Amino acid sequence: MGRKKIFITRKINSIALELLKKYYDVILNNKTDSPSKNVMIKKVKNVYGILCTLSEKIDSDIMDAAGSNLKVISTLSTGYDHIDICEATKRGIYVTTTGNILSEATADLTFGLLLALSRKIVQGHLYIIDGKWKKGWTPNLFLGNNIHGSTLGILGLGNIGTAVAKRANGFNMNIMYNNRHQLSKSIENKLNVTFVTFDQLLENSDFLSIHTSFNNDNFHLIDSRELKKMKKTSFLINTSRGNIINESSLIKAIKNKWIAGAGLDVFEKEPLPIQNELLKLKNVILLPHLGSATVQTRYRMSEVAAINLHNILSKKKPLFLVNKALVQNLS
Repeated sequence: MGRKKIFITRKINSIALELLKKYYDVILNNKTDSPSKNVMIKKVKNVYGILCTLSEKIDSDIMDAAGSNLKVISTLSTGYDHIDICEATKRGIYVTTTGNILSEATADLTFGLLLALSRKIVQGHLYIIDGKWKKGWTPNLFLGNNIHGSTLGILGLGNIGTAVAKRANGFNMNIMYNNRHQLSKSIENKLNVTFVTFDQLLENSDFLSIHTSFNNDNFHLIDSRELKKMKKTSFLINTSRGNIINESSLIKAIKNKWIAGAGLDVFEKEPLPIQNELLKLKNVILLPHLGSATVQTRYRMSEVAAINLHNILSKKKPLFLVNKALVQNLS
């Protein structure tokens, strides 16, 4: 019997390729862009594993095309809303993620957005680059807002939200959070955070940072009602998933000065269409989904995605398993 075939949906860090090529016949889409669905349907035929990214939708059509050999879908991401988990579980297909590996890098970027928004760092940079700085120091040039002593609201105090809270403590911020379930008092005391209702979080945050995972329940969780409850001086930051915010409502909120601005690393549609109104607003910072984009983090994510896939095909427990109901079938 020949070696098992696996499919990798796009060009990723070489550490994953080196590991997997030792054991499998690797079918690689050697491009930086995601393959079309039709290409994936052709490439996955008879494969035992798929290593994908969050840009590729893995649904029943892809699973049908792969056939009964398919045992594992390993995604190079923490989120897995691009994979039909119910369908995979029903078929006995394991779904794995890279877990909390990107938490620290994403928290760094979140705080970078917070700093840039509050202190007008991007505007100041462009002011010089565009040759507009004609005088020296002036009293009222690009006045921002203090971070220290301000209130940070964290929506979703999981791994990334916790990492953001730790950084906020270094800036002496007042930290509030809202979760589906309140954390223990010992954890709250350790992180110096206070649990509040969702509406209290909206009403009191100077900076509202979104770190909740995406599911059908929180589609457009932040809409006109929520934006109108926020302070006119507050900033909204999203490094989670674009669909949590209704972008049309956010654009309206910024244009009408319901809030002061926003820092976004994720969007409802990616890449962001050039006709999107967000591109015309001055008090926003927009990034092309860079949350985990450090050399060290992407290296480790690729390594973990490869290890997860190999472990499943070796009947071993992966590092991060989504559909845990299948774990009893592993050693």
